[in-house]
Amino acid sequence: MYAIINDRGCQKTVREGEIVNLDLMGKAQPGDKITIDSVLLIGNEGSVRIGKPTVPGAKVTATVIGEDLGPKLIAFRFKRRKNVRRKRGHRQHFTQVKIEKITG
Repeated sequence: MYAIINDRGCQKTVREGEIVNLDLMGKAQPGDKITIDSVLLIGNEGSVRIGKPTVPGAKVTATVIGEDLGPKLIAFRFKRRKNVRRKRGHRQHFTQVKIEKITG
């Protein structure tokens, strides 16, 4: 069984027992149980339920594991022949969660 959830504007495909990075902005502590209500699609062995925009009554239950950092992104700007260069880096903070159960 799998589901596609909406995570702050990003769509993620999750399966039971899988560990995924979500953008919860540090609101949850390790060991907390969270429930995600914005489920866009649920698939199970050949049958698919698509929401308009979400599937009514569908929920994904997950347990918070900890925090993680995404890959380093480099933003480099320059103007040719002007000796202007700006280099900035960024690493996004994510919350690691383990998907426990998909209902709906």
